Amino acid sequence: MCIGIPMQVERVETGYVLCRGRGEQRRISTLLVGPCQPGDWLLTFLDDARERIDAGRAAEINEVLDMLQQALGGHGSNAVADFVLPSSMSTAELSASLSGQSTPLNESPP
Repeated sequence: MCIGIPMQVERVETGYVLCRGRGEQRRISTLLVGPCQPGDWLLTFLDDARERIDAGRAAEINEVLDMLQQALGGHGSNAVADFVLPSSMSTAELSASLSGQSTPLNESPP
């Protein structure tokens, strides 16, 4: 299985970028995504950029990877079972979550 790692562009080279993410720095091919600028976020697989993403999506993926790492290390919690990606929530669910209200996922808010 191959897991995508979000990385942020630090320096641009011809056909490559130097990126940092999840505590490491790597030289990433940009053949599939085209020209990049410092500060851009990329979803990388085996030192190849496959997709441009925004900072919010990068944070979301990093949170999931952190939970996966905790679960694999035997340090999981109930938070893993209750976690829902913000991108999979309805507008009402996301709004309720951001405002601190509790809305069951199978139920519409009032």
